[in-house]
Amino acid sequence: MPREPRETSTPASPVSITSADVARLAGVSRATVSFVLNDTPGHRVSEGTRTRVLDAARQLGYVPHAAARSLRAGRSNLVLMPASISAAGRLVSDWVDDLHSELDRHGYTAVLHAGRFADPLDAARAWAELRPVAVVALDGDRFTARAAELLSRAGVRGLLAFAARPVEGVHTIGFDHADIGATAAEHLIARGRSRIGVVMPQERGLGTLAAPRLAGAESVAARHMATVTPVELSYTRESATALARRWPSLGLDAVFAYNDEYAALLLHALQAEGIAVPDEVAIVGSDDLVLASLQQPPLTTVRLDLPSAAGVADALHELIETGKTPPVPAIEALLIHRATS
Repeated sequence: MPREPRETSTPASPVSITSADVARLAGVSRATVSFVLNDTPGHRVSEGTRTRVLDAARQLGYVPHAAARSLRAGRSNLVLMPASISAAGRLVSDWVDDLHSELDRHGYTAVLHAGRFADPLDAARAWAELRPVAVVALDGDRFTARAAELLSRAGVRGLLAFAARPVEGVHTIGFDHADIGATAAEHLIARGRSRIGVVMPQERGLGTLAAPRLAGAESVAARHMATVTPVELSYTRESATALARRWPSLGLDAVFAYNDEYAALLLHALQAEGIAVPDEVAIVGSDDLVLASLQQPPLTTVRLDLPSAAGVADALHELIETGKTPPVPAIEALLIHRATS
């Protein structure tokens, strides 16, 4: 006889815990649960009740729904940051970590948006879909007035960008990457160098920062008897070795290496090929990382005086709450002279 087909069962979907479950276990109303978990101002809840609600939420593993909370509050607490900041190097990534903590102090949640867009309007549309309360763009030179208008119409209350020039509708903090390249080139020329290479990192996301640094170096060289040559370099030992081996054929007597990490990489590759630094090639990095002063010889670098993360978080909070905030000082580039130049 043919066997009857076996009954199969599928695992039951996990039951979603709601605020009603928390209210039931704590013996309070759902409104009280909302007041406690959202820390709603203007609603007094006794410490005993607050403790019961928090204990019940922990016991059940309840997590408030961010979208629902945003609807009740009339705005979200998300501060969106384009993910291009993650490619900007150790100095900026450490500063962004501090900024996340400072935004948390104000009750905001910082999120990175990983999308990459050629058109600023496409980027603004993608950001607006998440309905953040604010957008902080480190690569603010790509921000446009039309993108800012689109975000404002979507309810984004705070638009803050680090950019070389002011953008209409955006609170701009001055950060001109051309100043970094110009500062490095001015120093190298003052030290008697006239054939300057500028490292162009090949890692994704760095081109938008490297291009103005190259332009800054070129603008200085154009005023002197000096030349600037872009040189491609990936952040790998193999790429640095290949560049060092063909260095004599480039005829360059100096290099601005984009930042300290690329500068240290190239320094070791040149030394391994028997090229003396700074006698044959002077090197300048950027960011003044700890590793710069630990190199042999110690790296000359361009220090960036970043505003405090706390100050930027305070300014953004005021911008969100009132629509205006005092100006934040621009980022300045300062040459730190060490032994590689």
